[in-house]
Amino acid sequence: MAVTTSDLADQLVNTHGLAKSDAVRVVGAVFANVAAAVAKGEEVSINGFGKFKVKDAPERQGRNPATGEAITIAAQRKLTFAPAKQVRDRMNGN
Repeated sequence: MAVTTSDLADQLVNTHGLAKSDAVRVVGAVFANVAAAVAKGEEVSINGFGKFKVKDAPERQGRNPATGEAITIAAQRKLTFAPAKQVRDRMNGN
């Protein structure tokens, strides 16, 4: 089961008494700010949760699976996430 923006907003409503519309805006603003920062190549570190980092993947050679023809795969930027120790421990039941 996936957690949605609405689910996160519901948690804010239940724990902080916000109006649902305000909670949806808060959740949206947090993710918009994270997206804007990583689009600029910045690292986003959320204490107790983890770090979002942008990594550059260089151009590389690959093969077209249908034809076997050699192709060049363009360089691209990739978003990675490294969870904080607290998150890793919680995922592993510690």
